[in-house]
Amino acid sequence: MDQVKIGKFIQELRKEKNLTQNDLANKLNITDRAISKWENGKSLPDSSIMLELCDILGITVTELLLGGKIEMENYNKKTESKLLEMVKQQELSNKRLLLMEVVIMVVSVIFLLSLMLIGILIYNNDNSKLWVFFTLFGIGLVQFFICAFFSVRIEQVAGYYECKHCGDRHIPTFSQVTFACHMGRTRYMKCPKCGKRSWQHKVLSDKEE
Repeated sequence: MDQVKIGKFIQELRKEKNLTQNDLANKLNITDRAISKWENGKSLPDSSIMLELCDILGITVTELLLGGKIEMENYNKKTESKLLEMVKQQELSNKRLLLMEVVIMVVSVIFLLSLMLIGILIYNNDNSKLWVFFTLFGIGLVQFFICAFFSVRIEQVAGYYECKHCGDRHIPTFSQVTFACHMGRTRYMKCPKCGKRSWQHKVLSDKEE
């Protein structure tokens, strides 16, 4: 999405309605600073107020996201194109999150092993400093579990799991992801739709491929 184009479009429509930034902000119960950021292309309207904004400006959400008005005969084609773009953006975002998950765990394991190695070297040089080894090991273990928590959270929300029985794609609960038997990104879980258990594979979109 072109934030600058969308911002100029919002500014143009606001002026057509003879509204100041403060007038529009009051109608949406936000600050005029937020309106200024939109119109300068620094941010986009939050999804929670997007419909209300479109009603005030007299446009559709699709037109807002495209940054311009569209003819009705081209509406369906443009809508499909925009939805496809949003799906692609979602998939790209999920890929980045899953890559981040891998990086977090790799760095966490390296950090834990490094602390253990340092502790062993210190203990080998001075047998009275066994406590140093356990202290470093404890610190490494704590950070490992913290990183593991965030990794599981990413695994839960990035993309979907697909049931082998009915093909339903869903986002499982945090506890399901945490305690389910797994091999890589495939987990043995119960499907919320058909109620059957199967090895469910991670997919990046909720749309059928």
